Amino acid sequence: MKRLIFTILCLMFSPGLLLNGAVQAKTLKLKLATVTPPHHAYNEGAREFAKRIKEATGGAIDIRVYPGGQLGKGERELLEGMQIGTIDLAVTATGPVSGFSQSMMVLDLPFLFRDYYHVDAVLDGPIGRRLLDDLEKAGLQGLSFFENGFRNFTNSARPLLSPSDFKGLKFRTMENPVHLASVRSLGAQAVPMSWGEVYTSLQTRVIDGQENPVAIIHVNKLNEVQRYLSLTGHFYSPAPLSMALQRFKSLKSEWQKLLIKTAVEVAAYERKIIRDNEQKQIRDLKAWGMDVRGVHKGIFVKAMEPVYAKFIKQYPDWEPIIERIRETR
Repeated sequence: MKRLIFTILCLMFSPGLLLNGAVQAKTLKLKLATVTPPHHAYNEGAREFAKRIKEATGGAIDIRVYPGGQLGKGERELLEGMQIGTIDLAVTATGPVSGFSQSMMVLDLPFLFRDYYHVDAVLDGPIGRRLLDDLEKAGLQGLSFFENGFRNFTNSARPLLSPSDFKGLKFRTMENPVHLASVRSLGAQAVPMSWGEVYTSLQTRVIDGQENPVAIIHVNKLNEVQRYLSLTGHFYSPAPLSMALQRFKSLKSEWQKLLIKTAVEVAAYERKIIRDNEQKQIRDLKAWGMDVRGVHKGIFVKAMEPVYAKFIKQYPDWEPIIERIRETR
């Protein structure tokens, strides 16, 4: 009897004990993975997303971020992890996503976007939402578009100022048919390769170069294994924040809406980090000894034009999407 009275008094004067126990018992723990280093913008955005979701749900949803390829060396592995349920969320470039959703691949066409204003108008509008919703066919729930920025070529052989400079060189690309065809249109050899293998392959000259946004070149210190950077801006690299569809659908509807709403808000936060840092990162790369060159983009646009005809023939339904993207203001 005394023990019962003591227990009742403890609960009366320390209600938090009962409340905390209930909250802890209901906490949903989710894993969010990336392949980029912890200080890359993907992870800054991911941590901000996790923070906002935890605050909005009073701790009921606890998202832990796993950067640097901890849950998979390549982005394809992360996508497959979401399909089988070992990973809950991931930020990945659209390149590997094309193997899971052919409609998403349209965003990888060369010189599709004019500038960042054009990017935001497309990705945050009905076109972007349609492409994210199409991921359901692959067992994924598209939440929003983070970004990696416009992609540029680096190499260890010579400055790349025109398509003729690419002849005879080997470039790593993502496992993406549009990227492979685009690099080949310049006369180079395109080598699809998981990101985890790239630095060593550059270091040992298995490949001559690669292409990525400035942020990736900077954060991975590719200046240590690459001499030249050409600011071609040939592809724009969006990065969908997606979730395992089964996990998403298992949540109550208000949480589903919260995840999408917060993901869209945090996407703007993450994109701003990428854009604000770009010029400083270019200055850093120059200071670290990298030969950075601008290019006349018109000759690259012309060299890559055949890629459009090739893929529109293969995917006729792309043509109206491309027209809508180009008309978006």
